[in-house]
Amino acid sequence: MAHLHCIRNTVQASHKLARHTPFIFACRGNASYEVLVAGGGTGGISSGARLANKLGEGKVAIVEPADNHYYQPLWTLVGAGAKPMSSSQKSMKEVIPPKATWIKDSIQQFDPDNNQVILGNGEKVSYKYLVVALGIKLQFDRIKGLPEAFDTPGVCSNYSAQTVGKTLEALQDFTEGNAIFTFPTPPLKCPGAPQKIMYLADEYLRKHGKRDKATIMFNSAGPSIFAVKKYAESLTKVVASKDIVTNFGLNLIEVKPETKEAIFQKVANPKELVTCQYEMLHVSPPMSPHEVVKTSGLSDAAGFVEVNKETMQHVRYPNVFSLGDCSSVPTSKTAAAIASQNAILSKNLLSVMSGGQCTPLYDGYTSCPLITGYSKCILAEFDFDLAPLETFPLDQGKQRRSMYHMKADVMPAIYWDMMLKGRWSGPKQFRKAMHLGMSR
Repeated sequence: MAHLHCIRNTVQASHKLARHTPFIFACRGNASYEVLVAGGGTGGISSGARLANKLGEGKVAIVEPADNHYYQPLWTLVGAGAKPMSSSQKSMKEVIPPKATWIKDSIQQFDPDNNQVILGNGEKVSYKYLVVALGIKLQFDRIKGLPEAFDTPGVCSNYSAQTVGKTLEALQDFTEGNAIFTFPTPPLKCPGAPQKIMYLADEYLRKHGKRDKATIMFNSAGPSIFAVKKYAESLTKVVASKDIVTNFGLNLIEVKPETKEAIFQKVANPKELVTCQYEMLHVSPPMSPHEVVKTSGLSDAAGFVEVNKETMQHVRYPNVFSLGDCSSVPTSKTAAAIASQNAILSKNLLSVMSGGQCTPLYDGYTSCPLITGYSKCILAEFDFDLAPLETFPLDQGKQRRSMYHMKADVMPAIYWDMMLKGRWSGPKQFRKAMHLGMSR
């Protein structure tokens, strides 16, 4: 019979006792919970904290195999040398909510018809309500030559903990030639990240007397610099002022490190290829839902958990909710979006638990702090309709030092000290106050 492992400093002998330990490193056995949260990323921890705080000890479990939790929005600054990697990382045991149980394992299968999941070790965990927050999968291997090319000079990516350190190395080692920054076909998380590091690279090379020997190129599979018209206009001016070459409709499909060539496919004509030499190549990889989500019976045709975009509730299973990058919610996949989503999801789930209805409505709010230098940032905020939904009573389409410090210093503190503890619902109330109650 499967026995229970709950390891902290000593092995606890009973499930009841384990629930009172602040952090559960592993809990295995055929167990059942009021709420099971799949995933220990931003969405899973923030919603899990809210629910555990409301429901009490032993009611909520979070399934997550990783040892570390990362604040990934900081990796732009880590890659540019402006922040240490340590500032973006904490051990998982530090962020798991104290009242929640940590099941340190992966999920190999969802079984929503029987209200259970099958863990990586084959054991089953039952639930009354399920929150799916598994994020999105990076697929470097869909680009021929990767990930092997990361072991060669100049090839880097801020999208992975294993490769973000190579970005600063590439900037430090740069001598002359093309510095290419790629943007893949959707879906992807943090769609502003591929160009943020490009602006920091421009400034880094200028500070170190290398910019006149560099051609900075933004090779994007997308049709424009940004989806929201107001911010696209501002960024177009930034690109022009920095003398950056933009090539839209180009999707990276191969890296040849032996000849330092990047091969791009034209989106409008996939048979036509474009080859570019590189001295530095920052790769934003293709992404997709995790296979376990695609095959879960919970997904839509694209493989994302199919939920009502305004309530986070599943369209076919009323006891299932989802948020963040793995959900079908049609907004940019950012931590800022999850800040609003986790509060709405938790309120709705608790309402359904008590026999009520889903009422709070998500307006699609998301934010993308577009860093344009080591002291400048455009704070883009918008809704489902790609209409600006700005917090501050000033033009956020302008580059501002204050917005840079908001991104670099204030937001990380909010993330670690408030959001992951279930105490941050996004800036909506601040927005209303700053706009004298006139804003949504």
